[in-house]
Amino acid sequence: MLIAADKFKGSLTAVQVAERVTAGLRRVVPDVPVEALPVADGGDGTVDAAVAAGFERREVRVAGPLGQEVTAAFALRGETAVVEMAEASGLQRLPAGVFAPLTASTYGSGELLRAALDAGARTIVFGVGGSATTDGGAGMLSALGARFVNESGEPVSPGGGGLAELARADLSGLDPRLSSVELVLASDVDNPLTGPKGAPAVYGPQKGASPDDVDTLDAALAHFAKVLEAEVGPRAAEYAASPGAGAAGGIGYGALLLGARFRAGIEVMLDVLGFAPALERASLVITGEGSLDEQTLHGKAPAGVAAAARAAGKEVVAVCGRLALPTEALQRAGIRQAYPLTSVEPDVARCVAEAGPILEDVAERIARDRLV
Repeated sequence: MLIAADKFKGSLTAVQVAERVTAGLRRVVPDVPVEALPVADGGDGTVDAAVAAGFERREVRVAGPLGQEVTAAFALRGETAVVEMAEASGLQRLPAGVFAPLTASTYGSGELLRAALDAGARTIVFGVGGSATTDGGAGMLSALGARFVNESGEPVSPGGGGLAELARADLSGLDPRLSSVELVLASDVDNPLTGPKGAPAVYGPQKGASPDDVDTLDAALAHFAKVLEAEVGPRAAEYAASPGAGAAGGIGYGALLLGARFRAGIEVMLDVLGFAPALERASLVITGEGSLDEQTLHGKAPAGVAAAARAAGKEVVAVCGRLALPTEALQRAGIRQAYPLTSVEPDVARCVAEAGPILEDVAERIARDRLV
């Protein structure tokens, strides 16, 4: 039995999901062998998943999205580091109810990458998602040695809004270690940098951006890419149009400028976490996340787990807080059956507040259906 589920956002971490499912299964079959491999798709929870898989947790003080100092973590095993941009620059780093769509910066994410380099990493999996920022990765690049100045030669203001005043970009001071590191951009988002499907238009409103802010940010990021053409040539425009450039407020674009290779976040994480050998040992796979919905089918963790398991001929079921997919869609994704918390407790508010105990009850049902 392999439990490879993502977090139930706002209720349970991926580790807690695995613990609760295990407890519920063992109420019915006390000696059932269970292997837990919490997973993530590159967004928040990615470092925790790596630590649960045996990576060492490292903590460092970095700048938060508004410049305040925060303690952020990355994960390290040998020469491989897992860095999660949300640890430094995520929405959870903003004060409650506060948004800063024009001024939030990814500077701290660059400091996290630098800390991974300092720790000896030669391969860095850079998980991006859940950002408070829309600065195209300019803050991150600045922390790694790039310079972005206005007509007066002064550094531009932090955040995506400040890029409107950008006159010159200089990447010559980038940390030289970056050229000898394999940098993998891990994301479930394949949006370009700008335009109708770009970072500001699609994700800006989630970060508090008004329609005017979205227009301002889109123009500023387009200007950013244009100025970078003078520094790095046509690839600046090519990267801006590339899948993944718009991930996490455009930090994907900054990562591509650093030479990153874009891969679906869940695929990268399954490789890093050692999913394939765990899958070989499993007779049944339990995956899941807080909401199984249309988004799940587009690169989220349960879809990636199910695809890999189906290719290996393994049966997959899923747990979730809320189920918004028909049976046919689940089965096309490789999931035999889904078990939502709402099948035990119809009150959604209680499902959120008491997710742990209810998930144990759901796992009991799985055990009775599949193991007895």
